[in-house]
Amino acid sequence: MKNYGEEIVHMGNPFTLTFGKKPSEYIIRRVDIEEIEKTFLEDPARSQSYLIRGVRGSGKTVLMTAIAKEISENPDWICVDLNSSQNLIDDLSYRLLDACERTTGIIDRGMDISVAGFGIGFGSKSDRDSVSRCEEILNMLKKKKKKLLVTIDEVCNDQSMKQLASQFQIWIRKDYQIFLLMTGLYENIYAIQNDPQLTFLLRSPKITLGPLGLSQIARQYERALNVSGDIAMQLAKETKGYAFAFQALGMIYYDNEKSLSIEKQLDIMDEYLDEYVYQKIWSGLSEQDRNVVMQLSDSKAVKVKDICEVTGMTSATFSKYRERLLNKGIITASQHGYIELVLPRFRKICEYYNM
Repeated sequence: MKNYGEEIVHMGNPFTLTFGKKPSEYIIRRVDIEEIEKTFLEDPARSQSYLIRGVRGSGKTVLMTAIAKEISENPDWICVDLNSSQNLIDDLSYRLLDACERTTGIIDRGMDISVAGFGIGFGSKSDRDSVSRCEEILNMLKKKKKKLLVTIDEVCNDQSMKQLASQFQIWIRKDYQIFLLMTGLYENIYAIQNDPQLTFLLRSPKITLGPLGLSQIARQYERALNVSGDIAMQLAKETKGYAFAFQALGMIYYDNEKSLSIEKQLDIMDEYLDEYVYQKIWSGLSEQDRNVVMQLSDSKAVKVKDICEVTGMTSATFSKYRERLLNKGIITASQHGYIELVLPRFRKICEYYNM
């Protein structure tokens, strides 16, 4: 674990810091998976779109990937994953074609394939646009009684997303069995849902990912790290249920159990938290958001009244920042009149940003 670069390779280590990759040691959010799958798989479906939001490092991509994998094992479904940095409709047309060509029984090779707008083999030149191409294949899927799941990771409220969402509404009206599963940060999901051009997404159900259960983390650590229940729970508490910290501390302990103290391992975890997620989270906060964070503690809840006195905010003004930090997944308000940091060691690490 000596390489601090972007690529961290651990032979045999069951934990990983690679974003989006399902690690060997993975805590399944079974309740969330079942809720989303039930929404899509019911007949008729309760909704044809679903949003997963959460703070960076909370496991959004891994959850979406797990759902797509399970649904793709159903022979009645086709799944495609779109790149949010590309033109989404163009990307859909190519990936949809590729998925259908790789799935037995979707494309009838005896048919005149040029009808679908792609020329022979769906691969030659065509003057049809991507929407028409998608519709030809969606029609074919409808005839074959197949459903389509489209996944998009880390969506943004840009022109490409607006175009796809607008077209998605049309496809739903045409009774195509197309479903959309997206992940994103709170601010991006909020912007998408409240865009007047994307009103149907305002009605889409969503899940906000919270911390993992400490007992689940402790059980995983006890088994994967071969430690006692007490040590496993001690490590779990240091993560505060934050998915990235669960992976980071597990990876560090697996490699350094005999050579480094727990305190030193936590220092290394701080470096990973800082470099991979906290700098980006901090940069997305307003100045007053940051002022509130700096009044909090990594170890206990803090009275709202005390924060207002130090920052000079009225309770009405403070409530706006409280709500925003709650939605971003940075704080929790489990006790009336108190707030507490959700992210482990966030206040300690943020001190360096505030200097």
